[in-house]
Amino acid sequence: MTNVTEPMSQDAKLLRRLLRAKDRMDAASHEPWPVRRLARVSGVSEAHFARSFKQAFGVPPHRYLLTRRIERATSLLRDTDLAVTDIAFQTGWQSLGTFGRTFRDVTGESPGTIRSRERETARSLAGVPVCILSAAHRPHLTGAVSEKRERTGAGINPSKRERRHYEPRRRNGRSLRARSG
Repeated sequence: MTNVTEPMSQDAKLLRRLLRAKDRMDAASHEPWPVRRLARVSGVSEAHFARSFKQAFGVPPHRYLLTRRIERATSLLRDTDLAVTDIAFQTGWQSLGTFGRTFRDVTGESPGTIRSRERETARSLAGVPVCILSAAHRPHLTGAVSEKRERTGAGINPSKRERRHYEPRRRNGRSLRARSG
């Protein structure tokens, strides 16, 4: 007879491994973090890591890293006099053009516009705790930057490949998640 708590303890172990990778990204968001590297940190396969990370944290690893980089860049724009180019390279971007385009796609504003607005806002919110401000200004990445041209027409069915990302796999008409083992 199998132990009923075994799957839960396996999930807890996996979550600890995923948190280890997430913490590494938080500590060094300026570094490149391909899925292969994150999977090694977590001690799981690349496919399992990517799938499990998204399930645990609600976003794929790349989007999570992108969020951290944009948050850090916004903070540097607000709190320093560094040139936008220096901020781009310090936050892990390989080119100013990619940084500017991605920053604008995610925030809806250019780095220069954000700098001006954030400095003005910082003066008016001087008494609010930093943790509250950070949470309020966290970018919401519901779609990847590369997916910004996604279909907007009503009634368009997702492709088989798109369905695969959010529908459970099936075998013989049964969900693989529902299988008992």
